[in-house]
Amino acid sequence: MEAAGHYKQGHFDQLSAVVSKETTLRYSTSFSLGIKFINKALRQPIYNIYGFVRLADEIVDSFGGFDQSSLLAEFRVDCFKAIERRISSNPILNAFQKTVNDYKIETELINCFLKSMEMDLSPVDFNEQQYDQYILGSAQVVGLMCLQVFINGDSQIYEQLKPSAMQLGSAFQKVNFLRDLNADYLHLKRSYFPSVETSTRILLN
Repeated sequence: MEAAGHYKQGHFDQLSAVVSKETTLRYSTSFSLGIKFINKALRQPIYNIYGFVRLADEIVDSFGGFDQSSLLAEFRVDCFKAIERRISSNPILNAFQKTVNDYKIETELINCFLKSMEMDLSPVDFNEQQYDQYILGSAQVVGLMCLQVFINGDSQIYEQLKPSAMQLGSAFQKVNFLRDLNADYLHLKRSYFPSVETSTRILLN
């Protein structure tokens, strides 16, 4: 009976991995393409990270008409329960907890990311400090999560590559800001770039 239980859990873990990979493929062509250039053994953990951050982003971006604040708060609680229990009935969180536990991803990075998602719950017009805080949480720490997978416990290499990983994550996020500038301002009431005037954004429509 115990063996059967483990066998079933294995099936669910496989399903969780598929869901995270499919989420990445459906939502990000560029990220999916980039993953193909890394070692095959490391691809699934990166899919698992992307699935997690994508789902959190969906809550604050696409779940309009629902209580997004409560949904994100529940997502946070469920995330850390999954990490502690090493399992979740949510396939995305189940895959993510496996990567967090396997590669010892720091809780501080996850908290920082979720805090940036909370900043998206209300209409925003960022000043320089808020902009830097958001970039750190929404992009740079995601780069660090991926770096912890790549270095697999080598703290010396992690510290050496940390600035580069943060800069790369920041660059990706700023490109996304530029791509979505019009939609963010007109539909989500968000203004991430402190130095961009409203009239400039409207002209980009």
